[in-house]
Amino acid sequence: MLLTKRKVRIETERLTLRAPVHSDFRDWAQLRVDSSDFLIPWEPSWAADHLTRKSFTNRVYWAQRSISNGSAIPLFLFRRSDEALLGAITLDNIRRGPAQSGTLGYWTGQQYARQGYMREALEAMRHYAFTRLDLSRLEAACLPENAASRGLLEAVGFKYEGVAQSYLQINGRWRTHVLYAALRSDRRGRTDS
Repeated sequence: MLLTKRKVRIETERLTLRAPVHSDFRDWAQLRVDSSDFLIPWEPSWAADHLTRKSFTNRVYWAQRSISNGSAIPLFLFRRSDEALLGAITLDNIRRGPAQSGTLGYWTGQQYARQGYMREALEAMRHYAFTRLDLSRLEAACLPENAASRGLLEAVGFKYEGVAQSYLQINGRWRTHVLYAALRSDRRGRTDS
């Protein structure tokens, strides 16, 4: 089966969301290094080669394949005013058929946190997922003590759904997460998929 190459680019008031490319490596690696103390408590453990060019190249190829086959939409966030890389958002585990759903994950560099950028990106990705991808449900999970992420999800319309015991390995150990979901507003009664 030949996969066609699809490009995804989402523009918001202050941001451009687009797939990573090879030339993003230095900015991405520097942002991750500069924000490591801020990010590590909330993320899966970084592999020994996490910040290498080879690992980033694999990430770029994974992003291209995922977008082409419709399984994920991994995007970097760039500030439009100066093209600074701010973080990333990924719509992953896209499920078709009866589910019509996907899972959101995101991170932002420490110096760009709490400035409304991720809220803008989440709102844009939610709109894209519901209108362009015809998804019906978006899911997200975060650590219970991550008040900033919980507040962000609630601010963009995600509803608390419950707790998943030992849901993901974060910073080297299995951690319980709180689960959130957003539903497309015209979901009730929709039968064509």
